[in-house]
Amino acid sequence: MLGLLALLSATAIVPVSAYEVVDVEHGGTITGKVTLQGQPMPTSQGFNLVTFPDPEYCGRISNGSGWRLLYDFSIDQAGGLKNVVVTLEGVEKGRPFDLSVPRIEARDCQFQPFVTVIRNGHAVEVVNMDPVMHDIQAYETSLQLGPRVLFNSPLPMNAHHQRGNLHATHRHMPGPSMLEPIHLSKGRNLFVMQCGFHAFMLSWGLAVSNPYYAITDGAGSYKIDNVPPGSYRMTAWHPYVGIMSEEIVVVKADSEAEVHFSMKAPAGRRTSHQVMDNPRFGLEALGHPLHIEPLVQLQH
Repeated sequence: MLGLLALLSATAIVPVSAYEVVDVEHGGTITGKVTLQGQPMPTSQGFNLVTFPDPEYCGRISNGSGWRLLYDFSIDQAGGLKNVVVTLEGVEKGRPFDLSVPRIEARDCQFQPFVTVIRNGHAVEVVNMDPVMHDIQAYETSLQLGPRVLFNSPLPMNAHHQRGNLHATHRHMPGPSMLEPIHLSKGRNLFVMQCGFHAFMLSWGLAVSNPYYAITDGAGSYKIDNVPPGSYRMTAWHPYVGIMSEEIVVVKADSEAEVHFSMKAPAGRRTSHQVMDNPRFGLEALGHPLHIEPLVQLQH
């Protein structure tokens, strides 16, 4: 994974000078859509659950044959791409940042959300909603400097969960939070968190220097409002595509501008994590009865 991290950070966003909070008068709005182009479209990564701890519990989300799929590309029928961070660069002053701490949950052996936005020098909160142990490994990276460990810490099991009950829900109080400050090195703006026990658990983050950003929804749409009038450069970033730059956008007072992005789908084989039919790694490989049932979600 570390080689992928270095590749994705080749064009990391360079931080700008300190941001100033002011009242925005006659701000404008930017809307648009991000689409993924290319054939064939990327297939989901596949992880054989019998090779990881807690296969029955983590198999609550699986394909029915003992494999967990990682939907690293979420695309609708029109090609709209979810989980793209659209940022507006060159904004030196404007509305305040959202002061809430980004929260990432381990739920059914997956991190939610898959993509978030972080601020350098601020904390990230991680909560375990599962009755199994997770090990949090977080990295920053860049092509020039390579990956660096930010923190590595166990995420204890949640005492409120009904342990051993595969039909249990998550309607309970969260377990103890893990708060970790993010201190990125100069030139590194990508953050990725992975479970050391369950490799299919991934969560990505992009550091921003101003609050003018948006994360695309399931249709690939986004909206950034209350933008001070002016000319800015926009970028769109996806963890498995990288950064796609756009020309300068002009925001006029009390008006709306449209900026659309088209990203190119990765070509060829991009990962070794693929679903395959191999009897040596079937449900019988452990030598004892194992029943993996997708009680929460049947993946396709």
